[in-house]
Amino acid sequence: MHTNEHTAQIEKFIIPIGPQHPALKEPGHFEFTVDGEIVTHASVRLGYAHRGIEKGVESRNWTQNLYLLERVCGICSHVHATAYCLGVEKLAGVEAPPRAQAIRELVAELERIHSHYLWLGVTAHEAGFDTLFMYTWRDRETVMDILEAISGNRVHYSANILGGVKFDLGEKEAQTIRQGLSFLEERTHHYLEVVSQDALFLQRTRGIGVMTLAQAETIGVIGPTARASGLARDVRLDDPYAAYDRFPVPIILDDRGDLSARVVVRLKELLASIETIRHILDDLPPGELTVRVPRKIKPGEAISRVEAPRGELFYFIKSNGSEMPERIHIRTPTLCNMASVLTLAVGHHLADMPMLLAGIDPCFSCNDRGIVVQYGGDDHDHWTWERLRQFGIDHYKQLESGVF
Repeated sequence: MHTNEHTAQIEKFIIPIGPQHPALKEPGHFEFTVDGEIVTHASVRLGYAHRGIEKGVESRNWTQNLYLLERVCGICSHVHATAYCLGVEKLAGVEAPPRAQAIRELVAELERIHSHYLWLGVTAHEAGFDTLFMYTWRDRETVMDILEAISGNRVHYSANILGGVKFDLGEKEAQTIRQGLSFLEERTHHYLEVVSQDALFLQRTRGIGVMTLAQAETIGVIGPTARASGLARDVRLDDPYAAYDRFPVPIILDDRGDLSARVVVRLKELLASIETIRHILDDLPPGELTVRVPRKIKPGEAISRVEAPRGELFYFIKSNGSEMPERIHIRTPTLCNMASVLTLAVGHHLADMPMLLAGIDPCFSCNDRGIVVQYGGDDHDHWTWERLRQFGIDHYKQLESGVF
């Protein structure tokens, strides 16, 4: 019997998923180390959808940035614009009128309905429940029709302007909203019954990805993902903005902490949003829609945070007194919730990974903030913008000269 001089190493079998994969609607690279079908380690690499929006806002004025930041995320465009407007208005020392604040809240809750319906369809698809996927996406058209009727747009509503909102709500628009909400309320009750009783769906969600209240607090999850573990965390109640102090939204909690609970919480949030919108329509404050905001914002720093459909959305805004911001930084909820996917993956079957990922309702394009450039060696180096610019200039000079 021969003694091996080297320490024996256990071979690892790693399953890569992404950046391009049918289970991913946006690019992201996951690596799952497995023992048979059981995941023993998980890692993720993001940055494939980085679009440079935070840098782009530095070369546009305060008004132009409103339309750029709406495009951080197609499903959450209104909450991005709201967070931006609240921060800029804080720096400028102005406050939007009560009627504008109420309309901001109403559109935000309509957007939440849109986002949750879209998410439910994607989650059903990942579970192999394509019938539920098709029905929910069909019904999603109802809320998109409402948003188009009141704003003229189905995705980027452009409801906000600095100092208020762009459009008013009359009796005709209110009636359109009420009719659509009545249909969506009926459908939501039906879907709540389906996800609570369908044997196939429960097999893919009940007892999967269980996250306790203590784990939720430790990992730092937010939004419906946190509330499905019993963690009462909601910016709309913790730090009310817009008109949430006048039209509060009831918090929806579930202490089971599994994928089934995350589905139920989001569906019950739909019912809460529908009821809140009705309250706003019944008691919409009178008055103006806008106040004047100066073209140049006085120097200073401000933070603003709102409750996006996925959780807390955080904005940092810095002004140097000019017509353009000096710095804007955005922290989206996906970044906070992503750690829970990697933590909960360990011990679960590889087949559960798409559902675990869908459970946090991820958005990669609005999550990506920066990239690491690797060039001329193995060392990772964080480049400055000036260095990156010079690299591009030198690269194209080499192309023109043909010398490499």
